[in-house]
Amino acid sequence: MPLFIDTSRIVKDGDASVIWPRHRTALRLVERSIRCVTIGLVNNMPDSAFRATERQFVSLLEGASDGIPVRFVLYAMPGIRREGATLHHAESFYSSVETLGEVPLDGLIVTGREPVTADLRAEAYWESFTRVLGWARENTYSTVWSCLAAHAAILHMDGIERRKSEHKHFGVLECTRESGHPLLTGTPPRFRVPHSRWNGVAAEELESRGYTVLARSKAAGVDTFVKQDGSLFVFFQGHPEYEADTLLREYRRDVARYLCGESHNYPLVPVGYFNQTTADALTALREKALNRRDKRLLERVSAVLEKPEIENTWRTTAALVYRNWLEYIRSCKQEGQTDRVLIA
Repeated sequence: MPLFIDTSRIVKDGDASVIWPRHRTALRLVERSIRCVTIGLVNNMPDSAFRATERQFVSLLEGASDGIPVRFVLYAMPGIRREGATLHHAESFYSSVETLGEVPLDGLIVTGREPVTADLRAEAYWESFTRVLGWARENTYSTVWSCLAAHAAILHMDGIERRKSEHKHFGVLECTRESGHPLLTGTPPRFRVPHSRWNGVAAEELESRGYTVLARSKAAGVDTFVKQDGSLFVFFQGHPEYEADTLLREYRRDVARYLCGESHNYPLVPVGYFNQTTADALTALREKALNRRDKRLLERVSAVLEKPEIENTWRTTAALVYRNWLEYIRSCKQEGQTDRVLIA
């Protein structure tokens, strides 16, 4: 079953190259059906990852929605500056979160973004973020909080502070299923999930505040957790939505930051991601860079990354989890129970 992008937002200059496929007739038919699930995406990512993040969630929901019509609506947060082509795209296809409620949403996905302040509560969009959280609690069957958005949400809800690790958790990590929760129905006991973060939250602190840990990694701690708070809130510290080359692009970005003097940390090679030949070549270049920082090394790193063999080992499980999420929302919608609790 295809995913229907809401096309009520019309591009202003008629540039057809950026217009999503318009399934207007089909959309009018499916949105009247109780079988249709309407999902909003609040995309807070920086310009460099804005379109890619949108594409990742569209692709993942398309893969997960077999048999379930899904209407997808795009939202942006005020207080986040956009420029150039990203600004044009956002103005053309995104609505402000201040309009939440004008289109009835069944579920919501909220992304994070790299912070510019030490305290998340000092971020320019914090007030808007907390209003979105309050709205989602009362007006959705379930909301997904992705990575830094998960940290911001639990900070606001329960005062749980994230903690910085000694090194970045970076790579495709093996996670162990910790719960029989229905969101993990059909998943294997162990599965792989991309992670890209310095910070994390302790399982003990989450559980003491009423959260349920669904999966964790031996290397990086908690992966997925949930809390029923009016809406079923689902929190991912990892990135099941990532495409095969997303970690590659982040690695190259972090290498460039180090070589250009914008960062003091040369990234470790992502765990469980590249083949051994590629990993060895990147490790050798890392040692050279740590001995002598030289911008010219970026060309050699880029050459190694030009045609790597990367297998997307997490997509099947990611689509299954999101399929279970859509099934839960559809079930709630059909039963008309906005306060329905998912019991493990």
